[in-house]
Amino acid sequence: MARETLFVAYGEGDDAVRIEVVAQGRGPAIVILPSLGRDGYEDYDVTAAHLAADGWRVLRPQPRGVGGSTGPMRDVLLPALARDVAEVVERLGAAPAVLVGHAYGNYVARMTAVAHPGAVRGVVLAAAAARDVPPAVRAAPGIAGDATRPEAERLAALRLAFFAPGHDATAWLHGWYPATQALQAASSRGAVTADVWWHAGDAPLLELIPADDPFKPADQWTQLRDAFGAARVVTRVIDAASHALFPEQPAAVARAIADWARALPAVARG
Repeated sequence: MARETLFVAYGEGDDAVRIEVVAQGRGPAIVILPSLGRDGYEDYDVTAAHLAADGWRVLRPQPRGVGGSTGPMRDVLLPALARDVAEVVERLGAAPAVLVGHAYGNYVARMTAVAHPGAVRGVVLAAAAARDVPPAVRAAPGIAGDATRPEAERLAALRLAFFAPGHDATAWLHGWYPATQALQAASSRGAVTADVWWHAGDAPLLELIPADDPFKPADQWTQLRDAFGAARVVTRVIDAASHALFPEQPAAVARAIADWARALPAVARG
């Protein structure tokens, strides 16, 4: 389905922000937020096409530092990145939208639900990490995204933490944005602890857990449901996938999101 590139701008002077948005489809909005240090283009193309064909308007705002997205890149905290998303949703007439946060993107999605609840119908946590992650796994994104490291070292990190056995990890040797990764890695600090955004306000939650994701081993799959209850949290396990998830199982991910989103209330809560 044809797609277009839109821009949403707000703020002035040194605080001006301009967000590039890839948009396709018509219908209720689903907003996809990419993982740490990566863009919202190729990784999500197939999933977005499935959703658009299924009757959804899919919006992919690019993080600051990616494509045509610009804005302050230092001393930027999670609430500012959540505002970027809310401005896109509201200015494009897409509120309330389902936010799909992939890996790090789930931080931004949850923060948006806390700070801008009227913009959010529900939040999809796609490959969201558990609170406790082994150090080698936690270090993998920094290694994989560092183009100055040997390719073999980067591939080892990708195979360890991002791709299920038998899947080609070489596609993720590109598509990394070091300045964006640094901004995002520093966005949760000071007063912006996990307790500020972890609960995602009162938004309905869908957790998509890749079956082979070392960021969330099987003994922690019930963590979110235990915390917030089965009435609020729906959990779906995606087989034959790891932390990358979207390029590994795009059709299964699109189907799970669409099935859950159709059951959500049609209007914003509160």
